Amino acid sequence: MHIFADKPNLMNTKPNLEIVPVSGRKMLKQFIRFPLDLYKGCENWVPAFEDDEFKALGPDNPALAFCERELYLALQGGKIVGRVAAIINKKANEKWKENTVRFGWIDFIEDFEVAKALIDTVAEWGRARGAVKIKGPLGFTDMDREGLLVDGFEKESPFTVIYNYPYYPEYLERMGFTKDVDWTQRVIDLPDQLPAMMQYADLVEKRYGVHIYRPPHFKQMVRRGREMFDVLNTAFAGLYEYSKLTDEQIDGYVKQYAPVLNKDLVAFVVNDEDQLVGFTVTAPHLSAAVRKAKGRILPFGWIHLLPAIFSKKTETVEALLIGVLPEYQAKGAALLMFKYLHENYLRLGIKHMLLNPQLEDNHKVQTLFGEYDPKPYQRRRSFVKEI
Repeated sequence: MHIFADKPNLMNTKPNLEIVPVSGRKMLKQFIRFPLDLYKGCENWVPAFEDDEFKALGPDNPALAFCERELYLALQGGKIVGRVAAIINKKANEKWKENTVRFGWIDFIEDFEVAKALIDTVAEWGRARGAVKIKGPLGFTDMDREGLLVDGFEKESPFTVIYNYPYYPEYLERMGFTKDVDWTQRVIDLPDQLPAMMQYADLVEKRYGVHIYRPPHFKQMVRRGREMFDVLNTAFAGLYEYSKLTDEQIDGYVKQYAPVLNKDLVAFVVNDEDQLVGFTVTAPHLSAAVRKAKGRILPFGWIHLLPAIFSKKTETVEALLIGVLPEYQAKGAALLMFKYLHENYLRLGIKHMLLNPQLEDNHKVQTLFGEYDPKPYQRRRSFVKEI
């Protein structure tokens, strides 16, 4: 059997099973909504925001300026039983000197042949474009969901990350995939008092000329949001498979997320020249609300989402992003942010912080929260295989 990459034919792998490329908005909607059926009744799974999925997977994604992609659905007897995205990030391949095809947005019923057919399709598509390796799950960039859940299936997943059934990693290992990297996710039970280390915040400000910046109005939040991604591009440059976000991507993310940020849950650190040198973005834990809304804001999803976003009774926040310019990472910029946020959390009655996934071998970020004694929550993995 063979897939002609430039002429996406059907792939028959066993009776009644075919892999078909997605074309048109109707099929894209089916691709995006398939997990709603697959995970129906699974209390720990949380859908992605549907609007975000359309933006990421549709033809207007700015990442397509440097990425190729094809989307596939697995059909069995005419019924959707799986999905996958095949992606080649040319910038990342050039930066990391590799010829890799990525698989992302992968979901499938508990059937090994379905999973294998999807992966084989991505591999064939990638080989036709010079790929010698397949990795995933990864998105177009680090701003997409990445990493297959391999530990912590019994816990509710944050809405920003991948949740999957335990048979997913089992099937990939059966296909010959091995671990490439892991991301660990941890949770902090916030103490009622600031950790002792916070007493040095004033000293950090005086010695290094840095301080917390509090945006006075929305325009300044947007301005700092733009600068935030510039810091991200610098701070994340050496991390696994990272490729620099373009100006068009950054403008899109700022427009999309700045309006819903709560300035009490976001910390900016600037130097004496008013240059942003570090940031932390946290947000209310929205998993239950997003699940009730089925990932849709309209027409009625906002009924569940708005009360959760603006609730004054939130006890858990998610740390979504943190970045500090390399030259300020040893100068206590993070200490200022943690102190500012912790004081706000105490005032708002927030008791827990769920950290975003962090690369297992990124020792700087793994030790950054040592004062809080984080506990393991979930673990995700990028798998790799020669093709």
